[in-house]
Amino acid sequence: MPIVVLSLLIQVALVIHILKTGRPRTWIWLVMILPVAGSIAYLVLELLPDFAGTRSGRKTMRKVQELVNPDRDLNSAAQNYQAAKTTENASRLAQELLIKQQYSEAAILYRDCRKGIHEFDPLFMYGLAQAEFGLAEYAKVKDLLDELIARNPDYKNPDAHLLYARALEALGDDYAALHEYEVLDSYYPGAEASYHFARLSKKLGQMERALQVFEAILAKAKTSGSHYNELHGKWVKLAALELRS
Repeated sequence: MPIVVLSLLIQVALVIHILKTGRPRTWIWLVMILPVAGSIAYLVLELLPDFAGTRSGRKTMRKVQELVNPDRDLNSAAQNYQAAKTTENASRLAQELLIKQQYSEAAILYRDCRKGIHEFDPLFMYGLAQAEFGLAEYAKVKDLLDELIARNPDYKNPDAHLLYARALEALGDDYAALHEYEVLDSYYPGAEASYHFARLSKKLGQMERALQVFEAILAKAKTSGSHYNELHGKWVKLAALELRS
């Protein structure tokens, strides 16, 4: 398609959008008189802010930012930590290191966070447990989370509970892990815990229960909105694969 024709089509589309959305008529003159500059200005100043304000827009903008500067949040956290080595800044940097799967560095920072009055802070104990899990130190994960609950009996965190169950399974304590997965299946917000419960049930020969849970995962996904499936799609797909195998 000739460039001139394409440019004209874009101009017409933008003029129609301006009229339909009630934008100032000045934009029409800018788009017509300055096709390239006017169109770009309209897209940047009028359409992009609207798009960025929607859920899909925010998601797209985050993806673009991650592509352009994937280490932005990590670098920002590192700069803040270098400027002021506070517990808060250390914790934030450790969280970013976990996201980047830099578990050794995250573990060092979480151990520093636990010094003094924060020794039994559940946030830092859980963070360290995540780092130790990434390092395949499963016995340390179990011990840390046992101590976390002993020191903070009112602490409730489904993700910490799931991490504990996964550590038990990694240590070969399948039936203890199965018990924890079964409890998680009743309240965990999402499909991950249910998937692990069904998969381990299948491994242990409890086929009927495994099939029931896998089917429940798919049924939940079918009756849930796109947001749920977007968040938990990985586990829904794995459950579907298990049912086909």
